[in-house]
Amino acid sequence: QVQLVESGGGLVQAGDSLRLSCAASGQTYIIYSMGWFRQAPGKEREFVAAVSRTGGRTYVADSVKGRFTISRENAKNTIYLQMNSLKPEDTAVYYCAAKPNNVYMRTDNYNYWGQGTQVTVSS
Repeated sequence: QVQLVESGGGLVQAGDSLRLSCAASGQTYIIYSMGWFRQAPGKEREFVAAVSRTGGRTYVADSVKGRFTISRENAKNTIYLQMNSLKPEDTAVYYCAAKPNNVYMRTDNYNYWGQGTQVTVSS
């Protein structure tokens, strides 16, 4: 099994930056792609960003392109989401996810999920 723990969320003002981290533990050798999803109150969960096992492929949702960057540090079994120029509409619970392949990385068919971290952006 794989456990994922997110950190780095918080309350910030519009225009500020935050960096989320997601640390994986357990059978980390089975992890290939990892990603970030978010869910705002009353809305469905949506894709934010994903990265392949080697970091050679990354995907970012159009809504955050140019502001959010995903990166991966395999030596630490950790991925990051650097979020700049935050907007109130970025307010959501952010979830880390992982799966044992590098296909369909933008869909939510991930096998492992973290508990989520709250990001609140005030105007």
